[in-house]
Amino acid sequence: MTEFRTLSERENYLQTIEMREPEWIPCRVSFAMATWHKHREKLEELVLRHPRIFPDFKKGSVDFDDFGLQRKDKTAVDEWGCVWHFFVDGLSGQVKEHPLADWSAFDSFKPPKPSDRKQELYRSNWQDWEEVRIRIEKARKEGRITSGGIGYPLFQRLTFLRGFKNLMIDFVTEHPRLQDLINILLDYDIKIIRKWLEIGVDIMGFGDDLGDQDRLPISPKAFRKYLFPAYKEMFDLSHEYGAHVHFHTDGHILEVAEELIEAGVDIINPQVSCNGIEGVKDAFKGKVCIDADVDRQYVLPFGSQQDVRNHIKEIVLKLGSKKGGLWIIAGCYPDAPLTNIEALCQAMEEYQCYYSNLKFCSL
Repeated sequence: MTEFRTLSERENYLQTIEMREPEWIPCRVSFAMATWHKHREKLEELVLRHPRIFPDFKKGSVDFDDFGLQRKDKTAVDEWGCVWHFFVDGLSGQVKEHPLADWSAFDSFKPPKPSDRKQELYRSNWQDWEEVRIRIEKARKEGRITSGGIGYPLFQRLTFLRGFKNLMIDFVTEHPRLQDLINILLDYDIKIIRKWLEIGVDIMGFGDDLGDQDRLPISPKAFRKYLFPAYKEMFDLSHEYGAHVHFHTDGHILEVAEELIEAGVDIINPQVSCNGIEGVKDAFKGKVCIDADVDRQYVLPFGSQQDVRNHIKEIVLKLGSKKGGLWIIAGCYPDAPLTNIEALCQAMEEYQCYYSNLKFCSL
């Protein structure tokens, strides 16, 4: 039995994605700023107890009261002119003012330029590309996996610009302006994606929540007509540069699982709580790498510590294999008690090497 890992982080990630028998299951835990604010030093101490899950964390690196633009009762404007309202300190807000709520505004609408630096804007895709290049090169030399990404590339951006109800009507009535707007978004997205790919990244990430709690809000037919071609163009470009495509999407998405695979998704990050472990297994296991999202709706906030451990075990047993194809990620929000976060980290450490010959996953 091998006691120590021999692969770098990057090599292990790639072998996991490509199902070439990695040494351990990549596991990550993230915290909303509201979670840091609530638990403060106690959460910091917890993180420091689990260096295998948080290998780069430094004591004192988090300002527990730094909410940035995400402050209760404040508003912020993003690069597309959407106005966000915030209701809880440290949590993402909601778009309440939509620039294209009325199609009459479309002819005078001006999309952002990827080259414009507008740091005061919320959730901007703008980057200092020279700084990005230096960071990516450093990570690559250190054996780290490298990634770029674009947030809200398509479906969610459409809802932000038009408003959810308006957009649903657009899909049903097949409004002629809808495809024009999608083309504008795609043109912008392609420019951003090219910047990441020309620098050179292992993974190109996309985040677009497609589902409601128990179904898609649009029909698979509408998805195939309007969204699939744009996703495929973005994913094909990523593959041309040798990057793997990571696609995050909250909500129930099983009706379009085959379309997402066909479009070119290599790593899918679905909500386990909305699709079910069995649903995710049937739709994706063995076909693409699954970045399993630990249940943050029920298990983490309301389950027992044993429920958390059992949940991680079930994910590993049902979605993992010796070949690989499984990552695990957990987003922790203020409703998750510290005891469950501790149980989560312990379970991840316990099951990381379930399918390998490693006795320990540490260096």
